[in-house]
Amino acid sequence: MAKLCEGRVAIITGAGRGIGREYALMLAAHGAKVVVNDLGGSRDGTGASVGPAQEVVDEIVKAGGEAIANGDDVSDFTAAKRMIDQAIQTFGRLDVLVNNAGILRDRMLVNMTEAEWDAVIKVHLKGTFAPSHHAAAYWRDLSKKGEKVDARLINTTSVSGIYGNAGQTNYGAAKAGIAGFTIIAARELRRYGITVNAIAPGALTRLTEDLGMGKGSEEDKARMHPRWIAPIVTWLASTQSAHITGRVFEASGQILAIAEGWHRGPTVEPVEDPTKMGPVVDEMMRTARKNAGMDGRDLD
Repeated sequence: MAKLCEGRVAIITGAGRGIGREYALMLAAHGAKVVVNDLGGSRDGTGASVGPAQEVVDEIVKAGGEAIANGDDVSDFTAAKRMIDQAIQTFGRLDVLVNNAGILRDRMLVNMTEAEWDAVIKVHLKGTFAPSHHAAAYWRDLSKKGEKVDARLINTTSVSGIYGNAGQTNYGAAKAGIAGFTIIAARELRRYGITVNAIAPGALTRLTEDLGMGKGSEEDKARMHPRWIAPIVTWLASTQSAHITGRVFEASGQILAIAEGWHRGPTVEPVEDPTKMGPVVDEMMRTARKNAGMDGRDLD
């Protein structure tokens, strides 16, 4: 088997279970040296244990790969730097950062607490920003020293964020923010040899098992296994993907697609008088494309 990531060093956050675990195993199988980060908390982000990360490390090492465990909280700015430093100190470099860590605290907007909002925004948004900041600064400094950089930031968004899902205003807002973060960071960092892309994964994991993804036949469930998402992430982590940046990929065992972002729709001249706005908006709405549903297609 040709190894796409031979000699590359990758950090994968939230890699102790589920989708992140599959990323770590496949990247290692393709020759990457992997830092397996996982706080080891519960589905809602409470608690901590290095156990899940260490189990993945043990599996990689048993298969002949190289990996170390990291239990840092990616939403802690100082801890995020420690994680980046650990990769560089252990393996001599860093080439890939996959921001995958996440939690869920679903609630309808009128029932959501401040704590439920803050926790989800912190883990997803700040937990993407903090490691990305420190990794990008490391790569920028290498570039300024004249070294060739061929680095990858791979973020995790969601169809809940880019299309919208009831009951997830906190999670969806964070994931929409990550999609925007990806596009902007790609434009800022390309000059340093860094690409930035995002995955909107669909998989049956402990985060999604009570959201309807566990229904259907055994074949349907097999198609929702998180292993289906790892191939696109492994390829994006490789040197072959240097020409791809600023894109969001939907990935599952049912689909692989590029999600196309916001575009300007029907346009008219500005209106000064608000009493004349109604017919103008109605006419724009008549020809405007409808928002997408969770399947990425226009709502009926």
